[in-house]
Amino acid sequence: MKHYAWTHLDKEKFQNNLIRWFESEHRDLPWRKDRDPYKIWVSEVMLQQTRVDTVIPYFERFINRFPTVKALAEADEETVLKTWEGLGYYSRARNLQQGVREVHDKYGAKVPDNKRDISRLKGVGPYTAGAILSIAYGKAEPAVDGNVMRVLSRILLIEDDIAKPKTRKIFEEIATEIISEGKTSEFNQGLMELGAMVCTPKSPKCLLCPVQEHCQAFAKGRQDELPNKSRKKPPKVVPMAVGVVRNEQDEVLIHRRPQQGLLAGMWEFPGFEVSRGDNKKEQLAKQLKEVYKVVADIDIRLRNIQHVFTHLKWELAVYQGKVNRPVPERSDLKFVPVDELENLPFPVSHQKIIQMIQEGTE
Repeated sequence: MKHYAWTHLDKEKFQNNLIRWFESEHRDLPWRKDRDPYKIWVSEVMLQQTRVDTVIPYFERFINRFPTVKALAEADEETVLKTWEGLGYYSRARNLQQGVREVHDKYGAKVPDNKRDISRLKGVGPYTAGAILSIAYGKAEPAVDGNVMRVLSRILLIEDDIAKPKTRKIFEEIATEIISEGKTSEFNQGLMELGAMVCTPKSPKCLLCPVQEHCQAFAKGRQDELPNKSRKKPPKVVPMAVGVVRNEQDEVLIHRRPQQGLLAGMWEFPGFEVSRGDNKKEQLAKQLKEVYKVVADIDIRLRNIQHVFTHLKWELAVYQGKVNRPVPERSDLKFVPVDELENLPFPVSHQKIIQMIQEGTE
């Protein structure tokens, strides 16, 4: 491994400073009330690419609905997705449930306490495995996420691009070297908490930092330059036309997405990628007929909605319409009353359409 400043770090003093700070200053978060590995697992999955303040109510609702491994393993996927609704990145929920089912079936509903078995579970990567093993079981395993890489890049003046997978390996090796053997939970959570509360991406609060004396970047006035992270490409813009299509009973037509791919298994109002221009309405009517055999009169445009994914940006033009022929029967297409829409899992962009319908602002 490349020779970094950790070899000159006073590890014991660094550990003590960090752990003492965490024990006195850590936030009171619901997943910290005990060391239940299942709850820690759920929280870590939810916290991926999502702010703590956003996660708290979702975590509490999810655990209330699925308090144990058994409860989540035996739940139907649609109920799980509905409970997850609004958090986004729905593959996280599906992978979590699949991994929990593996725990239920293979390990008697007990989350494995060793790296080999826990790393084999669906959706459990090195960070999640390290977090569960260190926090729940006290194992000396690193848990390296973006917060931790930012902290360590400043403490140890590491200039490698943290967006590259090989750089994460470097940080995992370093974290393994400097982790506290006695208080692994407090050490790992301390690094995470420090990155969230003090060593923030912009304007780090260096004067309040409990490990400032160990920070190579602060000593050289370079804390604002690190971490080094290459910029992602801007998301691809995808124009779409979506139809709020009703029948004679004033029910609305919805479609269930395939079980694989983006937003798998979620319900939505039928919509299609379209070309730019003024003929989106005609394109929507044509696609409804060709793809679903639905013949409908598409009327006025109701609203434009934008939604950004990691690599995509949907630009939705929402139209109202009315079927003028019977709709073929198929399992992924159905009419439902407006007041039943809230019982089904919809992506955030289509929840906005539901709200629009319920408020009568069409």
